[in-house]
Amino acid sequence: MKNYLLSMYQPEGPVPGPEVMDGIMAEVDALRRELQAAGSWVFGDGLHDQATATVLRASGDDVLMTDGPFAEGKEHLGGIVILRAADLDEALEWGRRYAVAVTLPVEVRPFATEAGG
Repeated sequence: MKNYLLSMYQPEGPVPGPEVMDGIMAEVDALRRELQAAGSWVFGDGLHDQATATVLRASGDDVLMTDGPFAEGKEHLGGIVILRAADLDEALEWGRRYAVAVTLPVEVRPFATEAGG
């Protein structure tokens, strides 16, 4: 089994209201329960707004600290899920289901090392 990262990207702007988010979060919670039941859940959570980010960049012996995201863009990382899957096809299927649930782009990437345990 390998670990995979599902990165969910959300557009700039305000988060939709409860009339939209309640349904989305119910679907995300159902997916989490399915992953847990399958023994594939590792970790997942949403992130605070991109304005809360701090970037640390090494420059020689110094480290420059700046507020905000690393890259300017119309979308930013809004949440992640780490899951265990037998192969990329299985991870992509979970990613597809998350993309449908959250109605946002989802990037699926394998970790460089094998999952432990």
